[in-house]
This record gives sequence, C-alpha cells and structure tokens, in this order.
Amino acid sequence: MSQARCRPHRDDLRIAVGGLAGGLLLWAFGVFSRGVSLDLVGWPAYWAPLVPLAVMAGCATLRRVRPGLGLLFGTAALAADLLTRGSIVTVVLYTDLVYAAVLYGSPAAALRLTWITGLLTVLGGVLPAALLRSAQGLLIGVAVGVVAFAPATTGWVVRSHRDAAETARLRAEQTALLAEKDRTQAVNAERARVARELHDLVAGHLSAIAIHSTAALSIDDPATSREALGVIRENSVEGLAEMRRLIGILRDHDGGGVFATPTLDGLAALVDGARAGGLDVALDADHGRVPAPVELAAYRIVQESLTNALKHAGPGRVAVRVAQRDGALDVRVTSPYGGADGPRAPGSGAGLVGMRERAALLGGAFEAGSDGAVWTVRATLPVSEGDPE
Repeated sequence: MSQARCRPHRDDLRIAVGGLAGGLLLWAFGVFSRGVSLDLVGWPAYWAPLVPLAVMAGCATLRRVRPGLGLLFGTAALAADLLTRGSIVTVVLYTDLVYAAVLYGSPAAALRLTWITGLLTVLGGVLPAALLRSAQGLLIGVAVGVVAFAPATTGWVVRSHRDAAETARLRAEQTALLAEKDRTQAVNAERARVARELHDLVAGHLSAIAIHSTAALSIDDPATSREALGVIRENSVEGLAEMRRLIGILRDHDGGGVFATPTLDGLAALVDGARAGGLDVALDADHGRVPAPVELAAYRIVQESLTNALKHAGPGRVAVRVAQRDGALDVRVTSPYGGADGPRAPGSGAGLVGMRERAALLGGAFEAGSDGAVWTVRATLPVSEGDPE
C-alpha cells in the first residue's frame, strides 16, 4: 500500500474532528442517549462516555484507508458506549463506519457485511420478542436495523451506482478508442485509395514523357525529336490537368468532389493514347453493362498494363481483351516479354500491387507473369447481381 494510500483522507479527518467536537459539546451540556448506565467499576458516570467517543472519532479517520479495521474498533467502542450513559454522536459515527466499510471495502467484504447486518437485524427482533413474549422485543431489531443494516444497504446501493458509473466510463473510453481506431483505419484506407488513384492517373503520362525524352536525347533526327517532343507536351498537359483536378478534389472541404470514374467505353481512347506513345495495341472488348466499381477497376488495370508495356515490353503487338462471361468480367492484357535484364524505372512494381489490390477489393482474382516470350496480366472481376450502379 502506498504512503498516500495509508494517510487518512482530509474529509475523514473533518468527520472525525467534527464528530468529536459535537460529542464534546453535547457532553458539556449534559445531553446523553440514556438516563442510567452500567458504569464501569471506578469510572465516574459523567466522564465515561468520552472514551468510546474518542475511540470512535479515531476510527473515523480509517473509514477509507482501512475500513475493516476501523469498523472492528468502532464495534468495540460502541459496545463500551452501551456501558455508559451513551452519546448519540458515538452511534452516528458508528453508522458512518458501517456505511464506509461497505462502500470502500472489498466487494466480498461489502456483500458479506450487508448480509450479516441484515441477519443481525432479523435475529435482534425475533429472538427478544420470542424470549420476552412481547412485541416490544422487536424494537431491538429495529434499533439494530437503524444502526447497522440501514447504513450497510445504503453503502451497497451507492457502491452499485458507483461501479455502474465506472463501468459506463470504461465502456465509453473503449468506444472512443474503437472509434479512433476506425477513424485511423478509414484515413489509412483513404490515403491508400488516393495513392492508388494518383499512381493510375499520372504514371502513364510520366512513363510516356520519360521514354520519349530519352528517345529525343538519343536520336539525332530533327523529325523524330519533334515528334517525341509533341508526345511529351501532350502527356505533360494531360498529366498536369489530372493532377490539378485531383488536388482540387483533396482541397474540397465540402466533400462534394469525387474521383472521376472512367468507363469501359473509354478503352478505345486509352488504346489510342498508348498507340500515340509508340505501342502497337489491339483491343477486343465484348461486355455488357457492369457495376461502376468493376468498370473502374477494369479500366485502371488495362491502363496500368499498357503503362507497364510501354516501359518494359519488347517489340511486338500488345493485345487487350475484355470479355464478360459466367457472371465475371475477364480482363487480359498480353505483351511481348522484354526480359528482366534491362534497367528498371523508378516505382517499378507499384503498378502490380495496385492492380492486385483493386481485384482483391472486389473479391476477384489477379495474376501476372511470363510464360517465356509473352507477359500476361489477367484479372477476373465478379459482377454483382442486380442492376449495375
């Protein structure tokens, strides 16, 4: 037990001092709880009540730090008070000790004390009434109930409300922690979504700029350099426009901005852009209406596959096929495998991670790899039942 825990609480000190002062005041005016007493041998009847009063006041200082010990000595002081003229303050202080023992004691001791005082109240009323054959014997039980059982039950009720309030507080703290955890997870998920969208929006343009700038620097041909610079300018303008739109969405405090949701109808324009970047692309699209999330994921997977083909594929045709069958949208992009010996562009590998995440979010499957001369990217995206969004 810590040193602070062993010190009497200042409120308990006030109770003890106030009780002792009140008892001394009543004693000075000759106010006693009984007119006659069984005075101890050699003790003046007038001074005898002060001893139990002083002991009871001392026990009041233990009502929080050692409630059980305080009640034990207080019970002895109450028994001694019965041998004197008695002080009503001693009895009142004792009732507070019973109350404090239930409120501040251990749960087992509090429950046990409540049952004991209740049993003593019943026995204190029934046994004297049976022995004296008079209903007046019940008054002893009433006195025990007022002095012991009533404070004990009051302490139990207050303790129950206090424990319920503490439980509610802990539950509220736990709820707040869970809410903060959910908020953090939502923020992280939103950051991942923004990063994925940013990569898909800009990676293709930057890859085309890097490749054509390299060509313009390495080939000493004015016509080729002019063509490369035209492609660089076009991709720069489009990339900057998409970046401005994305930043505008992030700055939208009203939450009205939304990410653009490309559709599969835009695949033709996407392929045309890849062709302008130097790829030989063939598109085969055979699908009906699909939900917007599936449509966006399929578009982004094709976009990223073409970007990777622009950076890594060898000479040859790139084939894009999008087909809907058996309740799923199958996306397949094949390109000549350029091998793994060439230099890797910064950020290589992030595109595959993003495509795999898009497929996983929809409960689909994704795989990418080479079978020798051909690199294949394939995603199977389930099409949910009902009308598409």
